[in-house]
Amino acid sequence: MRSVLHYGTASMAGLLMCLSPVLGYELKDGAYQVFSSDDIQEAVNAAVTNTSVKTVEVHEGTYLPRHPGQALVYLNRKHDGVHLRGVGKVVLSAANPAVAKTTSAANPAIVNHVLYLGDGLSSNTVVEHFQLTGANHFVTTSAQHEMEPDETLPKGRFYYGDGGAIKIYRRSYPVLRDLEIVDNYASPCAGGISIQQEGETNGVVWIENCVFKNNRAEVTGGALDLLWGSSAYVTNCLFVGNLSNAGPGEGVNPFTNNGVVTVFPRSKCVMIRCTLIGNRNGVDDLSGLSEYRQSIFLGNQMEGGTPGQQRFELDLQRGGKVEACVISGLVQERQHAPSMSGNLLNPAGFRLDADFVPQGPGFENIGYRPTRKGSISR
Repeated sequence: MRSVLHYGTASMAGLLMCLSPVLGYELKDGAYQVFSSDDIQEAVNAAVTNTSVKTVEVHEGTYLPRHPGQALVYLNRKHDGVHLRGVGKVVLSAANPAVAKTTSAANPAIVNHVLYLGDGLSSNTVVEHFQLTGANHFVTTSAQHEMEPDETLPKGRFYYGDGGAIKIYRRSYPVLRDLEIVDNYASPCAGGISIQQEGETNGVVWIENCVFKNNRAEVTGGALDLLWGSSAYVTNCLFVGNLSNAGPGEGVNPFTNNGVVTVFPRSKCVMIRCTLIGNRNGVDDLSGLSEYRQSIFLGNQMEGGTPGQQRFELDLQRGGKVEACVISGLVQERQHAPSMSGNLLNPAGFRLDADFVPQGPGFENIGYRPTRKGSISR
């Protein structure tokens, strides 16, 4: 752990103000500097006590949990306003083979979630430029008071088990930007991101420029799950190779053919300029409140999961808005027909290039565009 303090031309008063919180970490260019031998959580906690520096920069490397627990990194209300940013290729993992029990079904994962974003976070809280991976349905209830101080909030199976890469809980409205969420598994739901706001939707979760790849869930929302009473804006994101309904689940399971994005009743997903390709189904939405605009739903025919089910691109049980989308495959509606405006259905010859960008004129404002060239391969 480093104990160097870079202060450049800072005034003595400013230096004295910042000195105590940053002992053990470099403070440079207005941010805490975290390197591969450091503990990210310690730096995040240090930012809480600093009134002027709220940015934590995590430098290139792979960061593993050092002991079993609920999350590699957690933020709750005291961390509101922290900006957690990766510099270079930074991998945050739920797995540590050196610590995990080889007899555990969750091996090599030793935390429930890579990242926990708890009650009391506003949109001033930003997480960007990371790869999150390695979740494998490890579940423990330890360190609960530390992560979520309000013990009056009821916790349950979904709280602990959902959200392999990221768990977002209650009044939590962070901005998630430029993340690669890859190879995570959770049970029951959301190998990728689980949003569990439970009706506390005075704000929304912003998910921007993210890639969800090869994530799995035992039941719903292999990539992204909005549990009841949750809200999210999802813009310029790619979903590829994700799978829901990976197993029978526990007890009676009414969910056998979900999309890799699942939206529960009283929730709302606004999805703009996203691409879903090669998943086990696209989106299943039970709310009737959501909007899907300028997005691509293409060939979500992936095998696996509960057998004997018909694949779909969109399953909108209570309707919703679908505008200016390219859809190649089945759109299901059971009770209320969705509002379909200006969509291109089952277009002949429509294709994407190696970066998942649609080819040909007329598609300039439709679908995902990579923010980092060549970062994702098929």
